[in-house]
Amino acid sequence: MKEKELERLNNLKKRENEWYNKGLELIAGIDEAGRGPLAGPVVVACCIMPKDSMIEGVNDSKKIAENKREKLYEEITSEAISYGVGIIGQTEIDEINILQATKKGLTIAIQEMEAKLSQSKTSKQKPDLILVDALTKIDTDGIPYQSIIHGDALSYSIACASIIAKVTRDRMMRQWDEIYPQYGFSKHKGYGTAAHIQAIREYGPCTLHRKTFIKNFV
Repeated sequence: MKEKELERLNNLKKRENEWYNKGLELIAGIDEAGRGPLAGPVVVACCIMPKDSMIEGVNDSKKIAENKREKLYEEITSEAISYGVGIIGQTEIDEINILQATKKGLTIAIQEMEAKLSQSKTSKQKPDLILVDALTKIDTDGIPYQSIIHGDALSYSIACASIIAKVTRDRMMRQWDEIYPQYGFSKHKGYGTAAHIQAIREYGPCTLHRKTFIKNFV
């Protein structure tokens, strides 16, 4: 690994290392993908990486090319002590709103992470701390948490979670593209691009669209 990349990763791990130096052992990162799109689910990921984890290229998922994210996803999920994913679909997003849907996905992701953790080699049943990107007033099953604005660019654990969430969601949207090719989901992943909005106006919405998000386009 080049010295510049090593320095960047050490800087990205600064918050985690401060907590490790205080005696914490397991730190989880949480991030989501898909709060803003007009179609598809919101996906929340929670992951615990080993203390010495230094995967080259880990960063805010939005700053990484799609093919590189796919490779990093495999590295992260293989190396993670535990991870979980919560997926809330478009129908429920319309029913409870995107913020509540994201928080529900977070709870599911934590529960899945805890279930896998209980089956791992570690003796701990829960992480000592959760670092979460921006969200507050969340249900972390009693685990202390710290909310970090732009956390996916400032925390290694959150960045790893952001890649898991983004890749999981992108894979789903590519599958949906095979069913609804006219909308171009494989390209824009459901976000409100000009081409996507034009397709909604031309073909009307499909079952994947969030009714509360597209009311100005139909």
